[in-house]
Amino acid sequence: MAGKDARGLTLLELLIVIAIIGILVALLFPAFSRVREGARRASCIGNLRQIGIAFDCYLLEHKDTYPGAEDPISLDPYYWLWMGRGWRELLCEYIPGDKENPGVFFCPSDVRQRSVDVYERTSYGYSMAFYHSPEQIDSTSSPADTYAGPMPTKPQRTACVRWPSKKIVVGEWYSNHLAYAEDPGWFGWGGKRNFLFADGHVEYLDAKRILPANDGFPDPNLTVGGITGKDIP
Repeated sequence: MAGKDARGLTLLELLIVIAIIGILVALLFPAFSRVREGARRASCIGNLRQIGIAFDCYLLEHKDTYPGAEDPISLDPYYWLWMGRGWRELLCEYIPGDKENPGVFFCPSDVRQRSVDVYERTSYGYSMAFYHSPEQIDSTSSPADTYAGPMPTKPQRTACVRWPSKKIVVGEWYSNHLAYAEDPGWFGWGGKRNFLFADGHVEYLDAKRILPANDGFPDPNLTVGGITGKDIP
């Protein structure tokens, strides 16, 4: 039998306990969110590294020539790739898994691609500088030129890359890990993204660290000098 001093919590004490728990949750939730997002970003980095290996395999089998922009739906060799369309089909055989499954082509923080089956369901864009000549890239000066008025593709060779550690090959289109309103992708100066460089390394970069391209934006598609140029100082 309980002693005469034993008693349950009063309503006031219960409210105080609930309040303390609420404060602790409020303090810890941002930390949990950061840890979760850090894990997703690490997964995204892993995706890009695997994609980099797939590019290396492709290059070995195609005389050190990068994939050209080819639309797997219309099979139009002149399709101007600007957000992943075409290149995924060319690399799938070098990446384990079902080629219809987004797999490594999908960033776990990319909420836009979860329910919309567009751009081959890939979160990453492949720089136009690798399948158009420097002259073609330098002749363009508008974001619209990256998705309209296609020109014949001219796949480039690895020997043409002058700055392998400074030229972006593939990167997240949106700022998935540091979201901001009305994100226009590579056509804006906000957010941060993971990028795969020609030498195989991956960096998480603030858009402001990227050099202005021919369209005035941090746009690896239209790097000044194309494949011979660089995207970071």
